[in-house]
Amino acid sequence: MANEVRLPQLGQTMEDGTIVSYCVNVGDEVKKGDVIFEVETDKATLEVESPANGFVKEILVEIGKTLPVNAPIIVLGEKDEKVTKDFVDSLKAEIISFWTQTTDVPPKPDSDVFVEPQDLLTPGKSEATERQISLGRTVPLSRLKKIVGQRMLQSKREIPCFYLSAKADVTELVALRNKLNRTGNTKIAYHDFIVKATALALKQYPIMTGKLVDDYIQLPKSINIGLAIDVADGLVAPVVKDADEKGLAQIALESAGLAEKARSNKLSLLDLEGGCITLSNLGSFGTDSVIPIVMPGQCSVLGIGRITDSCVPEDGNPDSIGVRKMMNLTLSVDHRTANGAYAAQFLDYLRRLLQEPAALV
Repeated sequence: MANEVRLPQLGQTMEDGTIVSYCVNVGDEVKKGDVIFEVETDKATLEVESPANGFVKEILVEIGKTLPVNAPIIVLGEKDEKVTKDFVDSLKAEIISFWTQTTDVPPKPDSDVFVEPQDLLTPGKSEATERQISLGRTVPLSRLKKIVGQRMLQSKREIPCFYLSAKADVTELVALRNKLNRTGNTKIAYHDFIVKATALALKQYPIMTGKLVDDYIQLPKSINIGLAIDVADGLVAPVVKDADEKGLAQIALESAGLAEKARSNKLSLLDLEGGCITLSNLGSFGTDSVIPIVMPGQCSVLGIGRITDSCVPEDGNPDSIGVRKMMNLTLSVDHRTANGAYAAQFLDYLRRLLQEPAALV
């Protein structure tokens, strides 16, 4: 008996999704668990698996179209089953009804909303046209960029933030990293130290992991650190889970793996869920400091600048100047969740961990 595959809700905040690509054509056999299409959500591009065995009878929605959760996408049936026109038409009418509720001008049934089999087989037809960016051109916003913009606007409107900054002397950290990379099998990046230090600081100051829910602060069961990563279509923040319980080498491997998955559009929903703070490291771009925007649902975000050589009095003696490696840290905090004194203690504890990095290994 024919049945439809509907757009699943791939996360608590997902309300709709844009069809990015299909992994099947009409007539293909699929097994339960096979990836049948990819959808771009409010977090990332995710794979959707078939909920049942069957053969693809109809593909209802064109690539690039956005639909709400539970909209029908594909019709599955038995190999020799004839799917009735009335059944297909009813699903198409349902799709048009969805658009009627969310747009001013819904597509017509005879328009290019519905896809014929040959549409999926034509090379390049479903691929986005690559646009050259130059002065005088208009640059279209990707869905991911629109979503990030909307969430950041929501944050600025709804979250009353205050900002703290500190300078960390990371001279010893730089030396330790160089030593570990000379003698170890895993390449350690500076942000791996920061992930570990942030996790330990959050464990010491747990309110900084919380999020405001109605009239209480909800603390997570584990300390998960989000990493802001720039990708072609915008910004994603995959999460290193249980970072306080992992060693530096394991954090390095997981962070590198998440970055690679982000840039190749292979992040899963699990990779993106559960962050209690996000790190925004722009030091590699030559930025001295950055004041980042708090992600809705989190208490804070840490901005990290580049490491610079600075002349600093040794042991507080102005007559004895040494060159030290310094790094700016800027913490944006939701004032509804944490107050200034508590957040300042958290940032100072984090700074001291980075200045005495032996405890991070």
